[in-house]
Amino acid sequence: MDTLLLSRIQFAANISFHILFPTITIALGWVLLFFKLRFNRTGERKWMDLYLFWVKVFALSFALGVVSGITMSFQFGTNWPGFMEVVGNVAGPLLAYEVLTAFFLEAVFLGIMLFGASRVPGWLHTLATFLVAFGTTMSAFWILVLNSWMHTPVGHELRDGIVHAVDWWAIIFNPSMPYRLSHMLLASGLTVAFLIAGLSAWRWLRGHRGAEVETGLRFGVILGAVLIPIQILAGDMHGLNTLEHQPAKVAAMEGNWETQGNVPLLLFALPDEETRSNAFEVGIPSMASVILKHDPAGVVPGLNDFITAEGEVMHPPVAPVFWSFRVMVGIGMLMLVISWAGAWMLWRRGVEGMPRPYLWGLTGMTFAGWGATLAGWYTTEIGRQPWLVQGVLTVEQAVGDIAGGMVLSTLLAYVAIYVALLAAYVGVIFHLARKGGRYDAPVASPGMQPAE
Repeated sequence: MDTLLLSRIQFAANISFHILFPTITIALGWVLLFFKLRFNRTGERKWMDLYLFWVKVFALSFALGVVSGITMSFQFGTNWPGFMEVVGNVAGPLLAYEVLTAFFLEAVFLGIMLFGASRVPGWLHTLATFLVAFGTTMSAFWILVLNSWMHTPVGHELRDGIVHAVDWWAIIFNPSMPYRLSHMLLASGLTVAFLIAGLSAWRWLRGHRGAEVETGLRFGVILGAVLIPIQILAGDMHGLNTLEHQPAKVAAMEGNWETQGNVPLLLFALPDEETRSNAFEVGIPSMASVILKHDPAGVVPGLNDFITAEGEVMHPPVAPVFWSFRVMVGIGMLMLVISWAGAWMLWRRGVEGMPRPYLWGLTGMTFAGWGATLAGWYTTEIGRQPWLVQGVLTVEQAVGDIAGGMVLSTLLAYVAIYVALLAAYVGVIFHLARKGGRYDAPVASPGMQPAE
């Protein structure tokens, strides 16, 4: 049993489970703030009904995100001690900033946000919602600063093999951070848009025809329709940034073996690292060069350039990166079609005119954001291999000296628990949706004392 491989699988399993929940809470906090502000402005009960339903989903997602995040952080010490030994002078402070500026903010005001609607003045409840939303975004900011620095490390120097920070501004605003942060924030927005639209469509199909369900369906579809073209643009810019700083990753994403021009955009292929070629290629001629270089004859880097004179392969495993990228793009294109079709139907017919097959399709897209996020995460993280910190520390150098059997046993335990928790999470959300109903508890209006 290979400790390195098992440790990689274990970390991948942990982070795959963990990332599902921040992907929801990052954007859902701001959506809840929008619902509350609309209630404050209009006094219409449907906005508060939406708030009180989705704040439960936020609380459940927040709890699972915190628990899985703590478990994941332990692995830095148990499985990857070399990471903190080499880059702890950078990673440690960034993780501490996340706790100090984000987690405490969320923890302090979450209780007011969850239970204060009828117990504190309206303005205070609105402020608490804003601060929790701001805290989730700040948490994402610091985590993505560290992750981006691992991909494009700058602002440091090596002394006796240990990384020391010399320019914190350069570290924080490293070359890939703006692209990675915007891409993730938009991914969270799309995840929440389809979660709200899909669950609202399911409730509508089950006969829940209240104003809050109709409004939630409209909101989710329109939010998705607005965000998806912005995400496509942000993804293109992120890809060009990756081409500049991590060309081996882009070569794997494109399945391109030789550095050349007129590179086709492969829609389908079976990459083979033994023969260093692709089988059954189906592609659009020169389109990869057009996308990456804005020129049909543009030269795109090839994977064969990333083999050392000693024959050591210094590019990522090709097939996982190649296919995860296509899964991400494929789900994104499906989001574009579904959301734009839904927006057109809302404009022409309203919610009542949406056909049942479309509503069932929208229901099937409820967790589509999770699929796209995981596929994108695999693309960027596997695409960094064999590096843990690009050009500074390899994965093999960071892994701990631990028995493979121990890693396997904990991996199996993690997977079993996570599968059970994920099933429970989805079950609870649909239980809440099935229960439905209006929320008739008194709510304080903005600027007023708590309702009696």
